[in-house]
Amino acid sequence: QVQLVESGGGLVQAGGSLRLSCGASGRTLSTYVMGWFRQPPGKEREFVAAISWSGDSTYYADSVKGRFTISRDNAENTVYLQMNSLKTEDTAVYYCAASVRVPTTRMGEYAYWGQGTQVTVSS
Repeated sequence: QVQLVESGGGLVQAGGSLRLSCGASGRTLSTYVMGWFRQPPGKEREFVAAISWSGDSTYYADSVKGRFTISRDNAENTVYLQMNSLKTEDTAVYYCAASVRVPTTRMGEYAYWGQGTQVTVSS
C-alpha cells in the first residue's frame, strides 16, 4: 500500500509559479510511474503530467506543455510539479497518483491517489 500526500498548493496571481510536491509513505516510489491530475471546479478530473519510474520519460497534457515540469527525486521519495506562467484556467484540485504500469494518461491505470491540494490562480 502506498500513501501519497500532496503539498505546495495555494493562491497565486496569473503569471506566477507554484511547485507541488508529492511524498509517499509505506513504500518507495522508485518503482512506480507517477502522474499528476487535476479537477477544475465543476469539471471532471483530467490528466496533467506523468513521469516514468526512472525519470527519463515525461508526458504532458497539451494545455500545460511548456509551462509545467514534472520531476522526481527517488532518493527523497518525492515527485514534483513545477508550474510556471499560471493561468486562471489552471485553478483546480491537483492530485498525484502512482501506477505500476507504463506511463499513461488514463486515470484507471493509477492504483494509488493522494487527497489533493488546491491551486487557485487569480486574475
